[in-house]
Amino acid sequence: MARKRKGRLLNGVLLLDKATGHSSNDMLQKVKRLYGAQKAGHTGALDPLATGMLPICLGEATKFSQYLLESDKRYRVIAKLGERTDTSDSDGEVVQTRDINFTNETLLEKLEFFRGKTMQVPSMFSALKHQGKPLYHYARQGITIEREAREINVFELLFIRHEGDELELEIHVSKGTYIRTIIDDLGEMLNCGAHITMLRRLEVATYPQDKMISLVELQTLFDKATEEDISPAVYLDPLLLPMDSPVSNFPVAHITEELSVNALHGNPVAIAENDFSENELVRMVVGDEERFIGVGFIDNQGRVQPKRIVVEPVAENL
Repeated sequence: MARKRKGRLLNGVLLLDKATGHSSNDMLQKVKRLYGAQKAGHTGALDPLATGMLPICLGEATKFSQYLLESDKRYRVIAKLGERTDTSDSDGEVVQTRDINFTNETLLEKLEFFRGKTMQVPSMFSALKHQGKPLYHYARQGITIEREAREINVFELLFIRHEGDELELEIHVSKGTYIRTIIDDLGEMLNCGAHITMLRRLEVATYPQDKMISLVELQTLFDKATEEDISPAVYLDPLLLPMDSPVSNFPVAHITEELSVNALHGNPVAIAENDFSENELVRMVVGDEERFIGVGFIDNQGRVQPKRIVVEPVAENL
């Protein structure tokens, strides 16, 4: 008999404002403990150096986190010019120092190269897997693995400032884009080298920046509840966004209450809409209240075939 998991059955997404100096997994575990959640996962790790938006999925929301991994992201980055490091950020060792002698015209010309679709070779200090282990595992041992270039899309690259040896940019990119690689490549184009000293993720998909909350703020609310001898859920749970927010951009497929039983058992069901394309991903909702029950795709008969189903859509408090 399976052992019952400890913790609360609650579902939702917390937009954590990650602090620098901590791993994403460390932040995840701290949030999970504060919420007393049974299950939690993050969507797209940030390096210890980086700060900013780290969506933490709790409960059933973890089933839909993959769609955030595939979403666009926006960053603010500060680079130090004149120095190249072995990790392309300030956590690494300086491997080369060069003079800074490019013109503003040259800088703007080189920045233009990165806009739009280009091919990028992922950094050895990325979390991409090789034989089951992330590339940074090999990089830390001085091992270099051959990597294939992948297409990326820089939707927007804003020049903010260039003062002395500092360059500040804001970059809106497609999934799988490594900002550290852009900065390293730019430094080589400018013949001076460059590495990241500050990286902040401003946006993931369409999540609002003003909904982010820091771990310090969460801990303060937790402590306040403890002092008042009430459940921390009173203060913490209202901070969660809906568990279907990772797929909020998916078109909606309406399922009747009667057919929802079949859908929840993984069987294809008829839907009211008939304007979907075959294999299109949809968000399945039930009844007038549009209760979310999962994600599916349209089959060749115009039905919705469930792909990921919500098992426990109702949060339970202590």
